[in-house]
Amino acid sequence: MAEQPDKESKTEEATEKKIRDSLDKGQVPHSREATTLASMLAILIAVVFLLSDNVIKLKSALATFIDRPESFLISNGADASAILMVAVLEGAKVVGPIIIVLAMAGVAGSVFQNQPRFVFDRIEPKLERISIIKGWSRIFGLKGQVEFLKSLFKLSIVALGGYIALKSSYVDIFNALFMEPTATPKLMQDLSVRFLSAVAAATAVLVAADLAWSRFSWRRDLRMTRQEVKDEHKQVEGDPLIKMRLRSLQRDRARRRMIASVPRATLIIANPTHYSVALRYVREEGGAPVVVAKGKDLIALKIRFIAEQNGIPVYEDRSLARSLYASVEVDKMIPPEFYKAVAGVILFLAQRGQARRAM
Repeated sequence: MAEQPDKESKTEEATEKKIRDSLDKGQVPHSREATTLASMLAILIAVVFLLSDNVIKLKSALATFIDRPESFLISNGADASAILMVAVLEGAKVVGPIIIVLAMAGVAGSVFQNQPRFVFDRIEPKLERISIIKGWSRIFGLKGQVEFLKSLFKLSIVALGGYIALKSSYVDIFNALFMEPTATPKLMQDLSVRFLSAVAAATAVLVAADLAWSRFSWRRDLRMTRQEVKDEHKQVEGDPLIKMRLRSLQRDRARRRMIASVPRATLIIANPTHYSVALRYVREEGGAPVVVAKGKDLIALKIRFIAEQNGIPVYEDRSLARSLYASVEVDKMIPPEFYKAVAGVILFLAQRGQARRAM
């Protein structure tokens, strides 16, 4: 009962970080039925294309043991080992290709679903894997019920496939009683192909449903509560209060550096009390005038106060001060559209003898 409210509270979809962490831990959506279908198709391919010819070759190779046993002289253990090795190699020629096809099908069934990755966490010993309570919940929980239904479905389709295959081949099986023994392998092959085809077709339907269910179940298990989403956001992005405090400290430092640069200015363009822009223009330094400080309200008054203390001329122009404040960052040259207006201010102050000697 304790888990139910917790599950109900997980209403938010998993974040990208939660999904990545799940994949890194090897918790991926996986359908065992897809691997089963791949193996079944591999067996069907082996029966159709490999088994018949390989069995004939094996029969021809081993017929010598029965037809001409006198040609094999066994006088010691080495002779017996040699004969046994021949039999093993001939059998490997039959079984080897089939094993390779099955192995490739098993790997393909897994790779088709998820990208291969090495995850040691999946093989790490954990007590919860041998917990009776956890095992009980796995057996009788929702996943256990789904697995039971899938097993029941597989049993049903195997039985149905066998019934259909036997019923459709009833006459052939009956006639086999009067056929040559050499025709029996061909009959068995036909029966196997029909049976495997029927089972594989039904299993394909089960795989499609199981793939959809496994991904839905995986997404559902990864859902998060709103608090978990907030905590993860804080962990990734940082606590908003701390970030706000850091930004405030950064602004204070930048403001102090800017105020300390005011004595380097050669003129101040102000909007009586609301805006102040400190410019530095020294002809020998080259380039356009540079904004060394700017501010509004209290900062603007502070800039004017420092300018008056250092004998820096202040020119009041509402529109120019506002435009410079809005358009130019600190330590940047003014753009070309301000050249004419600022040049006029510099010329005016120079004519009145208020411009600093550095200009």
